[in-house]
Amino acid sequence: MKVSHKSILEALKKVPEPDLGKDIVSLGLVSELKYSKENISFSVQMKNAAMHARKRMEDACAFAIERQFGKAISVNVNVKALKKSEAAQSILPNIKNTIAIVSGKGGVGKSTIASNTAVGLAKKGFKVGIVDADIYGPSIPMMFDVLHYKPLSRQINNKQYIVPADNYGVKILSIGFFAELDQAVVWRGPMAVKALRQLIFDADWGDLDYLIIDTPPGTGDVHLSIVQNLPLTGVVVVTTPQPVALADAKKAIAMFKMENINVPVLGIIENMSWFSPKEHIDKKYFIFGQHGGKDLAISLNLNFLGEIPLVQSIRESADVGRPAVLQQETSVESLYRETCQNLILSVDNRNKELEETKVVPVEYGEPKCSTNG
Repeated sequence: MKVSHKSILEALKKVPEPDLGKDIVSLGLVSELKYSKENISFSVQMKNAAMHARKRMEDACAFAIERQFGKAISVNVNVKALKKSEAAQSILPNIKNTIAIVSGKGGVGKSTIASNTAVGLAKKGFKVGIVDADIYGPSIPMMFDVLHYKPLSRQINNKQYIVPADNYGVKILSIGFFAELDQAVVWRGPMAVKALRQLIFDADWGDLDYLIIDTPPGTGDVHLSIVQNLPLTGVVVVTTPQPVALADAKKAIAMFKMENINVPVLGIIENMSWFSPKEHIDKKYFIFGQHGGKDLAISLNLNFLGEIPLVQSIRESADVGRPAVLQQETSVESLYRETCQNLILSVDNRNKELEETKVVPVEYGEPKCSTNG
């Protein structure tokens, strides 16, 4: 085969970066490529550049070139360490923005907000995926009408990747796809974290503008695992106006603002802002309080992304697997559309004003409890 820039890169596509899970060409790790009829030289960056790892990378690259062009060509490979910021960007290079939807407590409608946000972004023409990281209570399959989807696998560069479900223009993966419908998922933290890593990193997402992550309620192992392994663009906090929900939302925000985590909070969405009965849709009853989410956003100098009412049509839409944002010219659809637009603006401003996202090195501390008496 004739030696060319293209044919050399084709050969090197068969060489994986062992820690990042994709080939060195797709990850953009090959540089300084020079070649002639007798010699090919280039540099390769890798996450773990210890001596033994460098040698394996050199041998793998040389073998790939030899298979493509024969033994007559000499190969010089310069293996360098990948800088931390570059390593973070290379983890999911085809995904522009990763957004975690979080809540301080359960029952505030976080998954409903996550599913409607994903579909709302897709309606605006963006390429969107959603990961159901609520390991113990996966509800995204029902909300997207893909309860019976059984994931297939696809081989890419000698590695098997999970093929997500696809509905309403959104790619979907959930732990619910790998368990029976009535089966409880009873896992310890490490098993849940391992499953989550597979859903995110071993999936064929393709090119995405947004990857939405529906997290479990509260703060725990799954949230820490996400910030340790994935360079989040930011988080969106979902709450109701009720004081007890606001108190827990404030704690969730405090976690992501911790010095050793420091993930941007893109804004707050207030769910169940008011109740409107089906027969009097224009009437508003503030059964959980009024403006709690907006007041919290103002007090913490955060963006208030929108307020969503407690109405029957949202519940019915979730139950039949057709998110309410798909309704045609209703007040509910309009509120979700406005919330999505505010999120887009928040993400754009965050990307203009703040540094590129990085994986967060979190150290686990020992829990400290005290008793009086």
